Amino acid sequence: MEFHVVTLFPELFESPLSCGLLGRAIRAGLISVVLHPLRSYGLGRYRQVDDAPYGGGHGMVMRPEPIAAAFDAALAQRPGLWRVMLTPQGEVLDQLKVEQLARYRPGLLLLAGRYEGIDERVGTLVDQELSIGDYVLAGGELPALVVIEAVARLVPGVIGNPQSLREESLSGAMLEYPQYTRPREFRGQRVPEVLLSGDHEKVRAWRHDQALKRTRQRRPDLLGKIKP
Repeated sequence: MEFHVVTLFPELFESPLSCGLLGRAIRAGLISVVLHPLRSYGLGRYRQVDDAPYGGGHGMVMRPEPIAAAFDAALAQRPGLWRVMLTPQGEVLDQLKVEQLARYRPGLLLLAGRYEGIDERVGTLVDQELSIGDYVLAGGELPALVVIEAVARLVPGVIGNPQSLREESLSGAMLEYPQYTRPREFRGQRVPEVLLSGDHEKVRAWRHDQALKRTRQRRPDLLGKIKP
């Protein structure tokens, strides 16, 4: 699967894409990430990509022409990409949307915005607007990396044990059950006996009950999403 990113700061992607899960997936050829530096499509001698907002106001607004040119170049290179703009005004990303994004082929074209905002007309160039939460960041590069990692994990072969994808938090609209490893006792806290019993059915039932309890305590808003 391919990820194409239009960004003013391609250097922000260097370290996250070179190590860990994403680095391994790229080296194995399971995913690819192509960065399109927006400044290369800037206007005039100084490669301008922003301007003052009409009507006055604080900050600068990203102009539509450089973004459109970057999109045209990316789509000429790889037609059919699903175009996503990362913006605080978009739909909030959740696991269901991640699963939907993972189905698009050949991949995703992500726009990482900056400054005070993006010209409203850019909205006509994208298929979807996404936010990673109800807070404001300096730009869309970190949200783009969030999308890349969340989606890449669902690409076959990226996660060594596919079963772990089905059991982890939010995959089934519930938080994950508590996890334990050695030692059996740590500072007075013992591993629950059921996990040491060797009875797989009891372990499965305990984990389901604990996941439901944890979801009810910490994220009751998810309970309505649990599949019967």
